[in-house]
Amino acid sequence: MFKCKAALNKLAPLARASSTLYRQSGKRAAVLRHVNRPLLVPQSHMSSGPTGGGGENTIYFVLVGAACLGGGVYAYRTISGDKVRYEDRITELASRSTKPSIQSLTPAEKPTQSTEAVSETAKAEPPPAATAESVSEPPPVTERAAEAEPSPAPTAAPAEPSPALPEFPGHAPYLLIGGGTASFAAARSIRARDPGARVLIVTEEDDLPYMRPPLSKELWFSDDPIVIETLHFKQWNGKERSIYFQPPSFYVSPAELESVENGGVAVLTGKKVVHMDVRGNKVKLNDGAEISYDKCLIATGGIPRNLQVIERAGEEVTNRTTLFRKIEDFKALEKVSRELKSITIIGGGFLGSELACALGRRSAELGLEVVQMFPEKGNMGKVLPEYLSNWTTQKVKKEGVTVLTESVVKKVSFNDGRVEIKLKDGRVVKTDHIVAAVGLEPSVELAKSAGLEVDSDFGGFRVNAELQARSNIWVAGDAACFYDIKLGRRRVEHHDHAVVSGRLAGENMTGARKPYWHQSMFWSDLGPDVGYEAIGIVDSSLPTVGVFAKATPKDTPKAATEQSGTGIRSESETEAVAGAVAVGTASPPPPTQQKEDYGKGVIFYLRDKVVVGIVLWNVFNRMPIARKIIKDGEEHSDLNEVAKLFNIHED
Repeated sequence: MFKCKAALNKLAPLARASSTLYRQSGKRAAVLRHVNRPLLVPQSHMSSGPTGGGGENTIYFVLVGAACLGGGVYAYRTISGDKVRYEDRITELASRSTKPSIQSLTPAEKPTQSTEAVSETAKAEPPPAATAESVSEPPPVTERAAEAEPSPAPTAAPAEPSPALPEFPGHAPYLLIGGGTASFAAARSIRARDPGARVLIVTEEDDLPYMRPPLSKELWFSDDPIVIETLHFKQWNGKERSIYFQPPSFYVSPAELESVENGGVAVLTGKKVVHMDVRGNKVKLNDGAEISYDKCLIATGGIPRNLQVIERAGEEVTNRTTLFRKIEDFKALEKVSRELKSITIIGGGFLGSELACALGRRSAELGLEVVQMFPEKGNMGKVLPEYLSNWTTQKVKKEGVTVLTESVVKKVSFNDGRVEIKLKDGRVVKTDHIVAAVGLEPSVELAKSAGLEVDSDFGGFRVNAELQARSNIWVAGDAACFYDIKLGRRRVEHHDHAVVSGRLAGENMTGARKPYWHQSMFWSDLGPDVGYEAIGIVDSSLPTVGVFAKATPKDTPKAATEQSGTGIRSESETEAVAGAVAVGTASPPPPTQQKEDYGKGVIFYLRDKVVVGIVLWNVFNRMPIARKIIKDGEEHSDLNEVAKLFNIHED
């Protein structure tokens, strides 16, 4: 059509020139003959006049007629060809766009759909015979699509296969870096407030989110010979559960996260975020792939510290050293404990003392020598008052552990097939394997590329009371150095804090804007008979006041789990809120107590005469009361009266 219009535009000047020539010739003839007649001559004279007048009109009409005829023929052929190509294209698209839908149609339905696809064009002008054939008989493209349908015999791949889905989406509205407790708590919180949210968790580990406390507690007391494979354990109350928060069916495949209805939570395992572009709102993975985000949570946790003397000792020593943190570490150490004759644990904190008790319990059965050494005067000496730390050390020794206090490692070497640990006081310990439990280093590798601030005193990403590092970036768990509105700047490395901070970060990512006011708790069990729960700042360098009573059979971690119904006590504690508690409802303490009988009790940690931390020693399910005392932040003239709130003297 456009070509016809162009041809007519070229012929227009010629037509106008011929018309002008005709009018001028007619006028000259009339003047020469001096004939008085109208200027408009009859049409018969115009078509048969003498040369120089009507003959030129004949040429004009011939040219115009030929141009119109040629243009009409060209337009007809062009429209007809376009119609055939249009119908072929429609048939091709219908055959390859949704093959499963085509396969589900009956043979009678397929031609009907093809006819409907071209019916609008057919209404404009009747198609030629070739077009009718293309509707009734599918073109080659449709035949190839039909060959791709399921058949008893294998067939070749389609000529134009649909592109495969990517391994993971290129964009995630909610991106959570790290696959630990904090990330899972945040994902659950986000989905609770935004049911259609699409959440992507990126974790360097190959496992789905799981809880870490059982790795150093209940898993070691399992009688299941394949516990390292099942990762199922019995709680102190005898109930069995998995270490994983949710089964694989709970999660969405990363490849389907963008398309799945109503959103979901996907976990991308075996990938590490190595770079953050906070201006472009995207991250880069260790394989070079990039993922953009709307809101991001950093929950990278921490990396177990190692002693420099071990790192400098050489490959033979490092190959015989476990830095306990992950599922793989538990599996490796559990296997080592059954194959070797001696294991030495360096560290007297929570993890070191728990592993010492766990391995000590099986030492007699396996003929395993278990040694624990640390620079403090007693187990958990940085947390517990000295008298209670010394009592705990005796408890660990009763579990079959050789405890070496005030031991500073000077040198580690490998000689005659064994690891030699030389202490500063000259003592030498020979062992087959070392477990280094000397603390955690917060993982802040992304701080440099992201331009985020790292706290110089506590370590970790520095965030505000809402756990926010930037306008659309939050940090939770071990890696967060947050502002506690009651206790100031802090960083906490415990399971319950990961739960609480992750949940709060998830809420704030959906617009809650809540400050971190909830005091998280932490706990440690030295087997099923002795355990404690703590909250706030518990530092043995602070002044402390302890109130103790004689323990009863129900004052054990085992009894506590039987009452709460869960082995992870923080799961119930984080939901509890302390109400108004009347002082003086408990029975008064007995007039005399057995000296050094620390069966159960409450230890208050003071700063400027205000309680900033509380340890509940073999006292369970009272954490809401302790949380309220710290939240109130009041001075107390008699802490013995405050201890009555915990009912430690009841039978």
